[in-house]
Amino acid sequence: MKTSSALRLSIIVYCSPNSKALFHTERLWAAVLSESWAPHEYEVKGSDPESGSEWGKMGSRKCGGCLSGLLIPLALWSITVNILLYFPNGQTSYASSNKLTNYVWYFEGICFSGVMMLIVAAVLLVLENGNNYKCCQSENCSKKYMTLLSIIFSALGIAFSGYCLVISALGLVQGPYCRTLDGWEYAFEGTAGRFLTDSNLWIQCLEPAHIVEWNIILFSILIALSGLQVIICLIRVVIQLSKILCGTYSVIIQPGII
Repeated sequence: MKTSSALRLSIIVYCSPNSKALFHTERLWAAVLSESWAPHEYEVKGSDPESGSEWGKMGSRKCGGCLSGLLIPLALWSITVNILLYFPNGQTSYASSNKLTNYVWYFEGICFSGVMMLIVAAVLLVLENGNNYKCCQSENCSKKYMTLLSIIFSALGIAFSGYCLVISALGLVQGPYCRTLDGWEYAFEGTAGRFLTDSNLWIQCLEPAHIVEWNIILFSILIALSGLQVIICLIRVVIQLSKILCGTYSVIIQPGII
């Protein structure tokens, strides 16, 4: 529309004897042509590699920080649950006389799924901070080192929480150490965990009271907590590996292509 209007204007004024008007019309015609046929740059939202990658990095850091933060309450709950295993029905006499199942002395919830996971979570939160990339002269080199460290500590988290998961499962299947008619023993050690679904067998344990329910509930909670820790650390490993293997993706449209 602009081109046709300018053409008509040029023809009309060209018939006029006023040469000054013709000069201005030709300048107008050149301006319209330069505006109509100049190559345009089309901006696509997110196509800027720097801005797109920055948004991706921010999202990745927020996701990683959220996952690392979840490890802290899980670790605190693991410590609490493991401590409760030492005091059936709130009594301390059984722990002092060593009348507890042997798997509580592996400190799976206190040490590995607890304190060690707190350390792992703290390190991962520090690594997720965007102001830590100063270990090398190159910022890109520093980020790769931070990503590698994040993978290593996430793998350690899998090992620590996996240890707690395995020991808690063994303690659950073995059953409690309790007093029966034959004395203190593992009443369900030879049942391969069948007592877990048959509550009629629980009456074999005479002391401590309700020790079977106590062990089943607390060991099951430890299994759930450590299982969540394994999943979170595994997700973190996948995220960090995707950063290394896949890199960043950007869409760039060169001027003049469209």
